[in-house]
Amino acid sequence: MKLLLVAIIALLLLALLRPGFGFRSQRPHHYEGTGPVFDIRTHLSGEMISEGIIYGPMGRVVSRFVATMNGEWSNDTGTLSEDFAYAGGNTQARKWYLTMGEDGAFTATADDIIGEGRGQQTGATVQLHYRIRLPESAGGHVLDVTDWMYLMENGTIMNRSEMRKFGIKVAELVATIRPKGN
Repeated sequence: MKLLLVAIIALLLLALLRPGFGFRSQRPHHYEGTGPVFDIRTHLSGEMISEGIIYGPMGRVVSRFVATMNGEWSNDTGTLSEDFAYAGGNTQARKWYLTMGEDGAFTATADDIIGEGRGQQTGATVQLHYRIRLPESAGGHVLDVTDWMYLMENGTIMNRSEMRKFGIKVAELVATIRPKGN
């Protein structure tokens, strides 16, 4: 009986770790027809504030931050500057270079991004996949990141990111992004 129970628990755990379940099971087409429609040229433009937390692999908060952001666009190309202030006193700056493609697709690059990130706008969401190299002060690890941003009716963006190394989730970020002054 104990062996059967252990086998059932093991199968359930394997099923939950597969990409078909949970956060990784989301696909852009799941959000077709949802609104308000998320257009990064509009909603990631101008001065913004982001407030967030980062969870470690055990689910505990390991960091908190406030970031000022500024998005500037010229037709289908844009930049998004981010200046992070972490609760522990560290700071970090990143500048994304964004290029719109066909049917809501876009690419994203930054100095700490390996290669090119690939994104997709669909309905009220934006999904972005990329590989990031953490600073040496954070171990210099290379992580695979999936960002999902959800546009709320009041213009606030809810951001959830999952970071993986060798396919294993090592961190998760949850943040809001809103126009400065709101």
